[in-house]
Amino acid sequence: MYRAIRRNKVNSVLIILLFLGIVGGLGYLAAYIYQSPGIVIAVVAMAAIYAVIQYFAAGRQAISMSGARRITQADHPRLYRIVENLAITTGTPMPEVYIVDDPAPNAFATGRDPQHAKVAATTGLLDLMTDPELEGVMAHELGHVRNYDIRVSMIVYGLVVAVGMIADVLVRLAFFGRSNNNSNPVVLIFGLVAMLVAPLVATAVQLAVSRQREYLADATGALTTRHPEALASALHKLSTYGQPLQRQQSSMAHLWIADPLKPGVVQRLFATHPPIPERIRRLLDMGGKF
Repeated sequence: MYRAIRRNKVNSVLIILLFLGIVGGLGYLAAYIYQSPGIVIAVVAMAAIYAVIQYFAAGRQAISMSGARRITQADHPRLYRIVENLAITTGTPMPEVYIVDDPAPNAFATGRDPQHAKVAATTGLLDLMTDPELEGVMAHELGHVRNYDIRVSMIVYGLVVAVGMIADVLVRLAFFGRSNNNSNPVVLIFGLVAMLVAPLVATAVQLAVSRQREYLADATGALTTRHPEALASALHKLSTYGQPLQRQQSSMAHLWIADPLKPGVVQRLFATHPPIPERIRRLLDMGGKF
């Protein structure tokens, strides 16, 4: 467990460095084309500032984008008490608890560390799950908190948004750059390539951290409740009765316990989650080891 936490902390640093490297590389190419070294300095400085802002603000942004509303024990005793009991059991600070008014069963955790964590469940999840299954799902989410996966998720979220912004800027630069610049055709080609490649790079980073993170959170949740079969049953229901969320945001898809996007070839090819049948198999294999 402690080794996994340490690994995720290291991953946080590596992802930030990768983020700055991508942005710096794009800035260097732009500076080379326009023969202006100041572009590199400006782009890297802006990227660093953006990364810091995202680190502190992305949690609130994810909550806002999902349309979640914060609840107290009086608002929804069942969900609040399950989260509270899990927090006490694991010695984790009580996170903020949210509900998303959406019939699609799903849940996510966000925040930069356990002291600033937030967990959310959809109304569809609350209606579908039994108490042991709901406990398994929320233990999974608190597993993300305990393993500092939420910190990695926030940095990945910032990376996806930032790379998309950079690609957009490059395309605008290509089409609306100075007409008297002889390098404009080069900039156009570069901008179009960046527009296509940048989202793929961002998705590759999501895939690299998200799939193993889900397996780890499953194992942590099962270890917390000592009832891996309940989480396996919850995942089976998510697979059977799951549906796309009404408010879909691809940049935060990796935060949810199940893929919230509409099914399709592209989504299956670039899925941010491991296959649910494989997750269920691993949990059932754990059942006889407690």
